[in-house]
Amino acid sequence: MIITSINVNGIRAAVKQRSEENLGMLPWLRGTKAEVVLLQEVRATHKQTLAALAPALEEGWHLAAAESSIAGRNGVAVLSRRPADAVRVGFGSEEFDDTGRYLEADFDGLTVGSLYLPSGDVGTERQDEKDRFRAAFGAHLAKLGRRRREVLVCGDWNIGHTELDIKNWKGNVKNSGFLPEERAWMSEYIGEGRAFKDVVRELHPGVPGPYAWWSWRGKAFDNDSGWRIDLQIANNALAKRAVSAHVERPAAYNLRWSDHAPVTVEYQD
Repeated sequence: MIITSINVNGIRAAVKQRSEENLGMLPWLRGTKAEVVLLQEVRATHKQTLAALAPALEEGWHLAAAESSIAGRNGVAVLSRRPADAVRVGFGSEEFDDTGRYLEADFDGLTVGSLYLPSGDVGTERQDEKDRFRAAFGAHLAKLGRRRREVLVCGDWNIGHTELDIKNWKGNVKNSGFLPEERAWMSEYIGEGRAFKDVVRELHPGVPGPYAWWSWRGKAFDNDSGWRIDLQIANNALAKRAVSAHVERPAAYNLRWSDHAPVTVEYQD
């Protein structure tokens, strides 16, 4: 079983990006071996998402999506080779369930969640919103950790968990995405003795990255000055089946169709 997670930075732009060179998102979907692809930051209505992905859906992919009540913002989705057995939008939060930030889908004994955790800005309402989301979603993670089935939460967590997860961590210790309280929150649920494992880190221990997000600005991509905030978090029942993980980093800056790169993990029986 191969599962990929990717923040598409706008599904319509991702489909159009590099389309003339046949290197955009749709050609990537045709070439991937993934059975499930979790998308974040779709930034489109359901109708617009269906239109953008129409060629892929005609080729056999199935779509479950959660759009945001705020036009042009957020949005998460799950593409799969077969229809999901069940789909749930949100996690029981009155504030966040209609904001297009979380979607779950069941496939036999596996539950997958596509997460787009808010970004923040210290000292602003955006950070307050991020903190409220963390508190509410943390309670849901705790419930997921007690489920007697395989569970995988993928997506853009907008938090670098450790110093190995951000190239310039020293310059970000007071910035949203690397605050001590955010990192401590991650440690409540992820790691040794916790309900979940960061499967990419488990398979790439003790090394910087592999990063999956780079700013469009400057030479961040060329210098691999990135962040590892696109994670696949599996409960212990599934994490032990992870055998390989890699970031599908484009060969060059001008070949990108998002500012993030796909994070792909293979799970074996």
